[in-house]
Amino acid sequence: MGKNIVDFFKVVGGFFQSLYKLVVWRPDIVFTKGGYVCLPVGIAAHVLRIPLVIHDSDAHPGLTNRILSQWATAIATGAPLEYYQYPKEKSHYVGIPINDAFHPYTADEQRKAKEEWGVDPDKPLLVVTGGGLGAYRLNNAVVSVLPKLKEKLSVVLVAGASHYESLRKEFPSDTKNFQLHAFINNMPRLLGAADIVITRAGATTILELAALAKPTILVPNAALTGGHQLKNAAVYGDAQVALVLDEDEMIEDTSLLLNAVQFYLSDAKTTRAMAKRFGKFAKPHAAADMAKLILSTYSK
Repeated sequence: MGKNIVDFFKVVGGFFQSLYKLVVWRPDIVFTKGGYVCLPVGIAAHVLRIPLVIHDSDAHPGLTNRILSQWATAIATGAPLEYYQYPKEKSHYVGIPINDAFHPYTADEQRKAKEEWGVDPDKPLLVVTGGGLGAYRLNNAVVSVLPKLKEKLSVVLVAGASHYESLRKEFPSDTKNFQLHAFINNMPRLLGAADIVITRAGATTILELAALAKPTILVPNAALTGGHQLKNAAVYGDAQVALVLDEDEMIEDTSLLLNAVQFYLSDAKTTRAMAKRFGKFAKPHAAADMAKLILSTYSK
């Protein structure tokens, strides 16, 4: 309760600061991406009658965007419009701008990428990543079934810096069959080498994998604000383009993780079809489309 009161006064203070800045700068358009820091700026833009464009990456709009949407001139979304309650007449499904390095790999490109990473190019590669900070529970679930995974795949686990040292002592890398990393500098190349990816359900990560058209297993973090990862995962689970595992159920029964991996390995035709459909969610021109939307708002 106390934190909410403090945040309220921060927003009020931010509003007056934003009002001053916008009067001085006199922008033609204000563009915000959500998050509480955008709220006072968006309100100030509304008060000053400056066109406001907002973008929502997640399939579950945050409080800031829900408030600002009523005054926004245009709204851009990262997921299809049916997952939002925004006014359809001013909403546009543009996707999320991502690095051009995320693109479908040919068989030759994938083999070369595997060779660069030092894994067996003739063996399927499973890449597990919990995001920039890793994912403690996801990491533990993977290493608990690591011997069984290594029977059929090479495994690269990006554990995150906070969990890396403890895992390294118990599960040392052997390069070709198992690699453990704290973080990766060239994630597009690693994911491009993968045959299967297990990851969280951050909106940007999902669309990077869609752009790569990778068979994907999503393990959303239900504890994050508003359950937005659950809703992000549901978009692609509902479309049957990715497998979605409940984290609590997976921790309780790690055979669910093994079964999901085995599903992709055992049915190549279905796996290819799912990956192809997943790729249709990619929006390679999202940045350009977002820029066009902003410019079209200015021209109005």
